[in-house]
Amino acid sequence: MTVRFDSVRPATPLGMRPFDLAAKAQSGRAFPAAAAGALVASEGSAAARSREALLSGKALAVTTGQQPGLFTGPLYTIHKALTAAALAQALSDRWSRTVVPVFWVAGDDHDFAEVNHCAVLGADGALRTIALRERAPDAPMLPAYRELLGADAARALAALGSALPPSEFQAETLAWLRRAYTPDRSVAEAHATALADLLAPFGVVVCRGWDIQVKHEAGPVLFEALRSARTLDEALAREAARLEQAGEAVLVGVGEGMTLVMVEGSLGRDRLRITDGGFVARRSGETLALADLDTVVRTEPGRLSANVLLRPVVEAHLLPTVAYVGGPAELGYLRQVGPLFAHLAVPRPVPAPRLSGFVVEAKVEKALVRFDLSAHDLGRPEGELASAVIRGSLSAEAAASLEGLRVALAERYAALSQAAVRIEPTLERPVETARNQALHAVDEVEKRLVGALKRNNEVVLQQLARARASLFPGGQPQERALTLANYYARYGRPFLDVLRDAAAAHVRQLLEGRSAGV
Repeated sequence: MTVRFDSVRPATPLGMRPFDLAAKAQSGRAFPAAAAGALVASEGSAAARSREALLSGKALAVTTGQQPGLFTGPLYTIHKALTAAALAQALSDRWSRTVVPVFWVAGDDHDFAEVNHCAVLGADGALRTIALRERAPDAPMLPAYRELLGADAARALAALGSALPPSEFQAETLAWLRRAYTPDRSVAEAHATALADLLAPFGVVVCRGWDIQVKHEAGPVLFEALRSARTLDEALAREAARLEQAGEAVLVGVGEGMTLVMVEGSLGRDRLRITDGGFVARRSGETLALADLDTVVRTEPGRLSANVLLRPVVEAHLLPTVAYVGGPAELGYLRQVGPLFAHLAVPRPVPAPRLSGFVVEAKVEKALVRFDLSAHDLGRPEGELASAVIRGSLSAEAAASLEGLRVALAERYAALSQAAVRIEPTLERPVETARNQALHAVDEVEKRLVGALKRNNEVVLQQLARARASLFPGGQPQERALTLANYYARYGRPFLDVLRDAAAAHVRQLLEGRSAGV
């Protein structure tokens, strides 16, 4: 298969010691058997064996997750899952005990504009967006697990089939997605089903984060977060101030009198604001006392969910988690939530960066070699990139002449300025202006040369544009813009092996730190 993965090396290898300490902290903890129905795994698969190990109470977990996305969402969703699988395997090998990768589908997410679409590259290399439907502006902000696909599923699948260029594995790709994206399923359930099918051979267990038994088991954590809402808000504000003082980014605003718990009310999923007498829903204005929420926890747990800061604590409360695999934003959230883990007495997992990088296909590889560029170089603005490449194709004679002219002008005007100032100090500024005009004239000559080369090299620039569209479609990094179907349809399941191998190499680098072997 003529495709490779150009990965970004982890900025800071972690070594093994943090994971060893996290494993000790998990002693005696297990996933609640009552919530077994939340764990999705194909029968007879490696994932099914992982599920059994998790329910036996003898396994640890490496977790990751994402809100649902149409047709599994952005490619980095798969990067997360395969990084979790690779890290779980590496820890299993070290400890001689089972460590299970778990993908938590955050089906409570209510931002429909984020989950209702995906994108692929068409036969012409242009970005094609596939949308399920739009949500009416006045519609309740339902969580994704309550948004049924309905007849829109078939339309979106047909649009995907039309957008994908003809390829060997297109039929297999669409069949996989049709099995999951059926009219009777919600956006969240379809996402979980598709991932479970896809990732089963890698041992990844998919967890329905919205499952009613999961909500029931998470109830004590949610209620304590409500009971201690003001205390936690103040603690998070102090932690945010500490992080900012240390030069760390604070990605989620805190200290604003908001709880970490969301409630489903008349306008859909809503965040609760702390008041003197209890709580009020931010958008609907519905008021709830702590006693009311205690009743909801016990009788209607499905109405409550954690916000983005509390969610990793809930996951770690339910799962014997030694590590959490996330992207830059999620790891940023984890840096903020130390006070939550401490107050709620939940062992804190090791934050581990996911695999990141670029799928480089053969045609893109040829362009990178031809223009002597790296994958990251193509992230520059298209016009700037094209000019830089064409400028690099100037003849050695022209390039040397332009550079020599600039050096000579700078040197001679510097000498002239010194002589002029000795005669009349006020002449320094006019000489400087004349120098700048002369250098500007050289720049204009270079621009004209580059423009002529561009006109004479349209085919070259088209190749460059196609390569850039593959790695930075729409100006975004490929992993954030394209969905897996873009590559699955071309290369089939062997493409997942390319990502698996890249994830394994990423994990080896991650575990190289000074504490390795301690």
